Amino acid sequence: MKAVGIILAGGTNKRMKELTTRRAIAALPIAGTYRAIDFTLTNMAESRIQKVAVLLQFNTRKLNEHLNSSKWWDFGQKQGGLFVYTPTLTQENSNWYRGTIDAMYQNIDFLKESHEPYVIVASGDGIYKLNYNDVLDYHIQKRADITLVSASLKDWEDANRFGQIATDEDGRIISFEEKPVVETGREVNCGVYIIRRRLLIELLEECMKEDRYDFVSDVLIRLRNVKRIYAYHMDNYWTNIASIQSYYHTNMDFLNKDVRDYFFKTGLGLLTKVNDFPPAKYNPGSKVRNSLVSSGSIINGTVENSLIFKKSFIGTNCVIKNSIILNDVYIGDNTVIENCIVESRTTIYANSTYQGDPDNIRVVLENNNRYVI
Repeated sequence: MKAVGIILAGGTNKRMKELTTRRAIAALPIAGTYRAIDFTLTNMAESRIQKVAVLLQFNTRKLNEHLNSSKWWDFGQKQGGLFVYTPTLTQENSNWYRGTIDAMYQNIDFLKESHEPYVIVASGDGIYKLNYNDVLDYHIQKRADITLVSASLKDWEDANRFGQIATDEDGRIISFEEKPVVETGREVNCGVYIIRRRLLIELLEECMKEDRYDFVSDVLIRLRNVKRIYAYHMDNYWTNIASIQSYYHTNMDFLNKDVRDYFFKTGLGLLTKVNDFPPAKYNPGSKVRNSLVSSGSIINGTVENSLIFKKSFIGTNCVIKNSIILNDVYIGDNTVIENCIVESRTTIYANSTYQGDPDNIRVVLENNNRYVI
């Protein structure tokens, strides 16, 4: 493919509560074994994009560890490579990324030293499967300056946290409202863009001269009537996990066989960094129904309609229902957990009860005495 990739993966927000205290949104665990950024990286790999830059800022350690080798996504160094960039202190600049434009501008040498004519810009918090070649073909066919990918929201999603768009019959954007107070539609911006590399460089330089830092408001919305900006509608599965409810529902979707088959049994499947943990162990007396249990976990109790992530321990007589147990969690005997997300490395003492509500998922984070020296 004649494009380089840029993944914006440095963000966080207050809607994620405790889940982003120690990690960026793009590093959140998904479907038992993966991280959110794996979906975008897999899309890049399947689209034959060989040169990808990942821009990090907030709580970078987890993502840096995850991205320490490009081999998991087959970004060969001879053809390009996987480049991880964080804000860098220089004599000319001492700022953290002040927005998406500033993040790309501080790494503009990556664009200037590339030779590919197009750039794919994508966020690291979208869960979807997409061949960017199809979007590029659409972009060229429409003779667009910028093409963004859009999708229709699911019924339970709050549209007011997304950019809402409307298009004419040809697909050109005629209306763009960024996170409006009053919902204007259910067709939203997915945070994936195609733009010619030289045009992106020009726009970045112009915006920085005017102290404009946000790609959506300062380019897409501001230049909507000046540039030819089109929308490519994505019909298949797409969610954005940047809220507690969305993160919960997205993981629960993977209990659906059709969703699992769509992601894992088509194309390259889903690529990620592999950990060498032993298979999950089900001890006598354990009961598991309609759940995903990841490697390294030990189950002694009852698990229903739940996801158990890597290296977790479920004690005797425990009942886990409609919940997400993240990595390396220890749950003591006789514990009941329902409609909850239990944060990684949490220790829950025996005889505890945690119950949330389907419309208000509870995040559980207890002190982890196992790791106190």
